[in-house]
Amino acid sequence: MSYTSLREKISAEKAVRLQRYQEFEDIAEKAYKAGIEAGKNAAPIPMYVIDQGIPIDRIDDGACGFAWVTVRPANSSFAIWAKKRGLMRPMYGGGVTYWVREFGQSVDRKSAFAAAYAKVLQENGIKATAGDRLD
Repeated sequence: MSYTSLREKISAEKAVRLQRYQEFEDIAEKAYKAGIEAGKNAAPIPMYVIDQGIPIDRIDDGACGFAWVTVRPANSSFAIWAKKRGLMRPMYGGGVTYWVREFGQSVDRKSAFAAAYAKVLQENGIKATAGDRLD
């Protein structure tokens, strides 16, 4: 494409970038909604706290833990946008990550959220993975 001036070129590139950022916004919103739905529908196995063989507490949300979504590479358009928006942060070892803060300490609900979030990103051509661990 040829432009009559540098100003025209910059303006055209800005319009394309803003459109791409709006698409990223829509994808991130869809991913978040899918994650919330998956977390709500998860069925954690209750955890029992036992002291000397006597059950003293039941935790209906199951075991405690963490979950996250990783997007690689960190210099992809989506990753750069997500960092600028504050949705994700740089990750040790490369990429950017979204730490699941929703659903308290329930690793089962957080894991379901992360898996659904990553799936929506993947469906939109973004290289994403979900991870979790017990606390």
